[in-house]
Amino acid sequence: MEKSCSLLIHFDKGTPALANEIKEALEGNDDAAKVDAMKKANMLVLNGETIPQLFITIIRYVLPSEDHTVQKLLLLYLENIEKTDSKGKILPEMILICQNLRNNLQHPNEYIRGVTLRFLCRICETEIIEPLIPSVLANLEHRNPYVRRNAILAVNAIYKLPQGDNLLVDAPEMIEKMLTTEADQSAKRNAFLMLYTCAQDRAINYLLTHVDKVSDWGESLQMVVLDLIRKVCRTNQGKKGKYITIITSLLTVPSAAVVFECAGTLVSLSSAPTAIKSVSNTYCQLLLTQSDNNVKLIILDRLDELKSSHRDIIVDMIMDVLRALSSPNHDIRRKTLDIVLDLITPRNINEVVLTLKKEVVKTQSGELEKDGEYRQMLIQAIHSCAVKFPEVAGTVVHMLMDFLGDSNVASAMDVIVFVREIIETNPKLRVSIVTRLIDTFYQIRSARVCSCALWIISEYCLSLSEVESGITVIKQCLGDLPFYSASEDGDNNNTNESVKRSPQVNAITVSSKRPAILADGTYATQSAASETTFSAPTLVQTTLNSGNLRSLLLTGDFFLGAVVACTLTRLVLRLTEVQTSKVEVNKSATQVLLIIVSMLQLGQSSFLPHPIDNDSYDRIVVCLRLLCNPDEQIKKIWLQSCRESFVQMLVEKQQQETEEIKAKSQVLHAQPDDLIDFYHLKSRKGMSQLELEDEVQDDLKRATGEFVNEGDSANRLNRILQLTGFSDPVYAEAYVTVHHYDIILDVTIINRTKATLQNLCLELATMGDLKLVERPQNYTLAPESSKQIRANIKVSSTETGVIFGNIVYETSNVLERNVVVLNDIHIDIMDYISPAVCSDAAYRSMWAEFEWENKVAVNTVIQDEKEFLDHIIKSTNMKCLTPPSALEGYCGFLAANLYAKSVFGEDALVNLSVEKQADGKLSGYIRIRSKTQGIALSLGDKITLKQKGGA
Repeated sequence: MEKSCSLLIHFDKGTPALANEIKEALEGNDDAAKVDAMKKANMLVLNGETIPQLFITIIRYVLPSEDHTVQKLLLLYLENIEKTDSKGKILPEMILICQNLRNNLQHPNEYIRGVTLRFLCRICETEIIEPLIPSVLANLEHRNPYVRRNAILAVNAIYKLPQGDNLLVDAPEMIEKMLTTEADQSAKRNAFLMLYTCAQDRAINYLLTHVDKVSDWGESLQMVVLDLIRKVCRTNQGKKGKYITIITSLLTVPSAAVVFECAGTLVSLSSAPTAIKSVSNTYCQLLLTQSDNNVKLIILDRLDELKSSHRDIIVDMIMDVLRALSSPNHDIRRKTLDIVLDLITPRNINEVVLTLKKEVVKTQSGELEKDGEYRQMLIQAIHSCAVKFPEVAGTVVHMLMDFLGDSNVASAMDVIVFVREIIETNPKLRVSIVTRLIDTFYQIRSARVCSCALWIISEYCLSLSEVESGITVIKQCLGDLPFYSASEDGDNNNTNESVKRSPQVNAITVSSKRPAILADGTYATQSAASETTFSAPTLVQTTLNSGNLRSLLLTGDFFLGAVVACTLTRLVLRLTEVQTSKVEVNKSATQVLLIIVSMLQLGQSSFLPHPIDNDSYDRIVVCLRLLCNPDEQIKKIWLQSCRESFVQMLVEKQQQETEEIKAKSQVLHAQPDDLIDFYHLKSRKGMSQLELEDEVQDDLKRATGEFVNEGDSANRLNRILQLTGFSDPVYAEAYVTVHHYDIILDVTIINRTKATLQNLCLELATMGDLKLVERPQNYTLAPESSKQIRANIKVSSTETGVIFGNIVYETSNVLERNVVVLNDIHIDIMDYISPAVCSDAAYRSMWAEFEWENKVAVNTVIQDEKEFLDHIIKSTNMKCLTPPSALEGYCGFLAANLYAKSVFGEDALVNLSVEKQADGKLSGYIRIRSKTQGIALSLGDKITLKQKGGA
């Protein structure tokens, strides 16, 4: 058994030579050398070296020293060394130090007295303590408060010893009298703490007789008072009315620590609206006055907890919470916005959006390094507000569209996605959004943002002027045709080419048969037939003023080229519906055909580093065929079906958000025979308004079933594991409780024999990231009796762990120990992960970022893809992020994304891809990704075990 230790410092274990050096230094007269030697001696003792030969030397040469540092190190040494023998009796040489300790307690120097008293707080041997008690009590009346406060701590420690009440019979009365006369706040705190721990009734009596003075006490004493109130009210709810007055008075004290603890205590004792309002006001004030970011995050967590249980009250504080956005820390801003978005109502939506708009404008200054990231958070928040309350969209959408050309691509992408959703859900804003988008389209520099903006233009330009403006702005952004200029001069094999440089450089024409690289790194061609001439032509026509689409196309982005082709095709098809003149329609169609053919020419030329990809080529060719041979059915698909699919996606997104809100809301049920008190019929004599409100809230909770712990008894039997066989002399079973970082094993052990089992011990060991907290104890078990043993285990990760062990016992008849081996307890990863939801963009970002991947091959007897997906979801306790509409129909393939989050904050991503083979069996892979190795491996093992459709 290891002994307890209050100090641990690593030190390389010494040799006899080192011990001799320490002894020589201690025998000298140099105090600095003694200090260094005592430090080394302490480190050796702390690391398990006994060095008994030093004790007498220390008694002779160190004990008489007057140096304060030496005396402090001496007390530390005396604390660490063994003071008892193997039988628990005090060592005779320890009596030598008692006289020195008594002298220290009567020393004229206050420091020596104080450190000696603190030393006595850590001594458990009664034989050493007993002769020193008169000196300890005498220090309670010392003139110096430092000595008095340490003397109180020493009295408290002595009184807590197993025989302490015999050593200090009247200690509580003595400390209570001292408390009434003590002026030093730290000494009063120590005295009240002793009464709180050793004589609680006296502490309560003192508190209730000084209710009016509590707010004037010191910070440390007020913290102990709050701790006492929590403890008393937890054991006796009926008395909490007496203490709520004290708590409310402490809410106005200057100490931020006391105010914070006071608010937490008030929430735990009362759910009255007045109390919750006071607490929320207190938290908001602390949020603004405290500069530490960690403190602000903790306060925001407390507000989040209040929001979940008292939303109607916290709603009124929404503007105060929003003031936390003034902090430059992004974690604080993100948490603030998350809280605010859950509190918006029709009453406060306009104020919230106005504040968010002001914050967005502030980010344009560019003073801070991460303004783009903060702007992205604000845009997402405004998006959520506009989705919940469409009437505010008109006040923000035009302002946000100024950021379409933002250098932060993620921020610009959020804006365009917001615009895409608002233009569909707010038909009244369609004309103004389309007009503004066409006017600002040239500012967009990101290919992804351009693609989304082009889709909006093609779908929502409905009038003749809008369609023509859309075609015009795209043509302007593409620039003049062709995209490159080349003239042929030579035979049919095109061995000679003539290229022309762009306008911003000097035009040089060369004839060539092979490429060459110039000194500045550009390409040219070399002719073998003429004088060696080099040139550096830019093979495409582009200027500094060329459009954004042209610049992006010339980088080889033909996915964007395909989007441009589809947009122009859709606009021409829509033009046929709104334009009466066929001449104008044919003219526009011809111009679009020319643009599309030019893009194909560019993609198939050798002037770009990469030719056009097959998918983009096929999409552009489809556009060509549709423009050349219009078909009514295909035209209907292009002009109606795409938009209908988008509307369906928005509906599914809204349904998913509704389901999430329902899942978060607590479902409470009250039992038919639950007691309901009618507070109107109670006597209100002597009750404050806060107590009356509390009675109402308790009745409401009881009526709605909030006090009921639903499902606990139903699930209890499922968690009982049999550890031994029925024929074993000792039967054992365990009930496993997993709570975040703790695993609690409630083990029931039954003696099935007619003999008494002695020194029965439950020995457990763990494998994986599990750690036993307590050491096993020995028990005596009577014949046919049972014993409940609780074991606590700490968990540090989601890696699957195993608990194994045995029961060891002795009987009076047999001298040898008997061992019963226990069944292994496997801790399931499913106890640590729960279904969670995240956006598609966040999922893709995490998938690209996470480095650990576990690839599991599909091996199952299930033959239906959707049935297999449902089985994996149920087995892994994960959430399917792929919408149901994407899983509809039958094509022989199925791909879905699953997501879960662990109690440790770890993300688990799963991608399931299966295909039905010709023989009816499923094949494919399940890929698991996570930031840590443990969760990826554990989930993979779980899926491998469960995927066959077995138990």
